[in-house]
Amino acid sequence: MSSLSRFRMTILLPAMAASVTPTLADTESNAALDEIVVEAAPQEPLQTQYVAPSTVISDVEIEGINYTTVEDLVRYEPSLVVRRRYIGDPNGVVGIRGSNMFQTARTLVYADGLPLHYLLETRWNGAPRWGLVAADEIQSVEVIYGPYSAEYSGNAMGGVINIRTRRPTEREFHAEAAYILQDYDDFGADDSYTGHREFLSYGDKFDKLSAYVFHNHLDNDGQPMTFIARNTGTADGGETPVSGAIAGQNSVGRDVVWVGDSGAAHSVSDLTKLKLGYDAGQWSATGTLAFEVRDMETRPENYLRDAAGNPIWSGNAVFAGQSFAISGGNFAVSDQERKTVLLGANLEGPIGGGDWLLTADLSWFEIIDDKTRSSDLNPADPAFTSAGSVTEYDDTGWTTLDLKARNEHWLGRDTLDLLVGYHYDHYRLNIDSYDSDNYRAGDKTTRTTSTGGETRTQALFAQLGWRFAPQWDATFGARYEHWQTIDGYYYRYNRNVLNDFDDRSKDALSPKFSLGYAPADAWQIRYSVAKAYRFPIVEELYRNQESILGTSIADETLDPEVGLHHNLMVERAIPRGFARVNLFHEVIEDAIWSQTDYTAVPTVSTFLPVDEVTTSGIEFILQQDGVFDSDVDVRFNLVYTDSEITKNRADPSVEGKVFPRTPRWRSNLLGTWHVTTRLDSSLGIRYASDSYGNLDNSDRTDRVYGAQDKYLFVDLKANYRIDPRVKLSFGIDNLTNEIAYVAHPWPQRTYYLQGSLDF
Repeated sequence: MSSLSRFRMTILLPAMAASVTPTLADTESNAALDEIVVEAAPQEPLQTQYVAPSTVISDVEIEGINYTTVEDLVRYEPSLVVRRRYIGDPNGVVGIRGSNMFQTARTLVYADGLPLHYLLETRWNGAPRWGLVAADEIQSVEVIYGPYSAEYSGNAMGGVINIRTRRPTEREFHAEAAYILQDYDDFGADDSYTGHREFLSYGDKFDKLSAYVFHNHLDNDGQPMTFIARNTGTADGGETPVSGAIAGQNSVGRDVVWVGDSGAAHSVSDLTKLKLGYDAGQWSATGTLAFEVRDMETRPENYLRDAAGNPIWSGNAVFAGQSFAISGGNFAVSDQERKTVLLGANLEGPIGGGDWLLTADLSWFEIIDDKTRSSDLNPADPAFTSAGSVTEYDDTGWTTLDLKARNEHWLGRDTLDLLVGYHYDHYRLNIDSYDSDNYRAGDKTTRTTSTGGETRTQALFAQLGWRFAPQWDATFGARYEHWQTIDGYYYRYNRNVLNDFDDRSKDALSPKFSLGYAPADAWQIRYSVAKAYRFPIVEELYRNQESILGTSIADETLDPEVGLHHNLMVERAIPRGFARVNLFHEVIEDAIWSQTDYTAVPTVSTFLPVDEVTTSGIEFILQQDGVFDSDVDVRFNLVYTDSEITKNRADPSVEGKVFPRTPRWRSNLLGTWHVTTRLDSSLGIRYASDSYGNLDNSDRTDRVYGAQDKYLFVDLKANYRIDPRVKLSFGIDNLTNEIAYVAHPWPQRTYYLQGSLDF
């Protein structure tokens, strides 16, 4: 190996030799398996400087995961959780380490350099746009932990997920179909929910030009997402006696009566995507066009019946001696139609006589149409009329540009590596709400509110790697950012209140440092420290909204989150794998948190800063192919996290409390047994201890809507290759049918049956 190669292994990818999981060609039986999957394009070299631990999921390992959508592929990774409530859920939010799943603006997700992270909104609305990539086109997925590279903004406080898709090298056709079945039984919901997915792709290579196009269709029903509770009181004799209700407690231990649920979560999505690649000498260009159409509907179920068996929609009722009030609006229906387009371009090639490698990524995302039509009452309610509301997004989207240049032997020295770059982003969010005399037709009778605004960020960054001794390296980085808020507003037409918010700007400099030591060939030790600024996004600043679904209160005065992050990694290479321990510690000032009151109907969410949150943890990772020279591959991780509110002047009573949605323990196991060259079987286990949803940790009731439960999910999968071009897969998620909530219910036992054909 050349000195340059040794340097890149040490300084750019501190754990590369162990992080990139070996192929299955290490055993005789697996060699035949590799011949079957050889059509996958070879992985391209990684193109970024990493000074933090990372893990890689290869295309072979992807085969062992029950995947229907892209977010399934990372759910076994260390210190990472994806709250995908059902297959097709548009709100598959992700959390990494001390950044929980509702702090979505702290995780970056890229596909071939194009942003999939959704920095327009946060919480459940801020999930990455996973649907803009199909699981079948993915070659590998890499997870990078923390904001230790100057290449990434403070939105990497949790980490970065880099998805690499493949380019065709010859003519190919691929078809896939899947059937999904979930049996669900909790509260008053007891039903089977089914769905299906169809995928068809075509790729070809025409000399210097490659083309890849596919269509992915998913139609699925998920379990009810929301259960409707009413607070109880003492009956006075004037209430209507009802049956069908369920007496219990809500997440904060208050006596309630559960009167209904949101019904099956029906979601239909269609994604059409075209990728074009062109190679001209040492230069490569890629263009991407993705168009997605998504429809979702909510049809609530009413549990309540009077003595004659008729539904009760409103008024005062009594059940089991407890009285409660019912509002017809609790059972309103809604339909959402969403159309989005993503355009992307990538250009890469040498400049400066070949000493520098230039990479340029441009993306443009636009919501073409996003309209939610909601009724005031349920269509089965005798008082029902066509009155309702309409909410739509207008002029909403983003533009981003990243320019990076790297010199791997700066100043002619193999011991120096320099990365410099420029980043630009512009995010726009505008939401209009209307009262409607005919919600079905989408009539916008009277405008009630308009809310929105823009943010713009420009950044310059540089990172220098220096191997100053054979076993030592150091990396020095800095990122300068200029952030602006523009044209923020909140117009409440129904109250004749108009608010135009002042434009603001802030500057920030984030230094980075990493020191690596390799005492022997099999060992890696690395300490990294970084400061990071996570600027507020447009929803946190400007989305003020009141609707039948909920109330959201933004804060246009929010300051950026400021984090100081530390990570100490000790890693030992083992045959065909590695063992790693990470100690991490982070202190976040002005942590932005949205506190949601799930006991209120509709819910109420407020954005507020918490003065200081301190998180410490220890992470153990073991990955090995061919354990004990067998045909079994294992990926195992265990993490302990202690996240505490250490300062909060606005409400000192929460100091010392556990920060919401941060379990102390998490663990994942993914084991794959290559039974024969045709048959693979996999076992997956996902565990998390319970946590809290409220800053004051008052939500202590388990297994109810709004709770943050512990869970232990066991997943199974088997792949059988009839021949190199035909494959059948069968899988089960949540084999033991565990019931658990993360505010909303996790899926119960779910069956998958998939078949694919290459021709």
